[in-house]
Amino acid sequence: MTTRLTWQKSSFSGGGTGDECVELALPHTSPTPIHLRESETPTTILTTNPTALHALLTTVKSSTNLTE
Repeated sequence: MTTRLTWQKSSFSGGGTGDECVELALPHTSPTPIHLRESETPTTILTTNPTALHALLTTVKSSTNLTE
């Protein structure tokens, strides 16, 4: 059985047409796995877990000025 996912765009997606964004979807039944995709290529979906995603986001934030 295939479950339809509800995708949410990143708050950093900016303006414009909104088709150059990172999107995230969680299954309705569980917080894992987490699905990620690029709006420009929606058929390519990466799947991860909360721990790995947190580590990725922490690393990205610590190496850029996203918080400023």
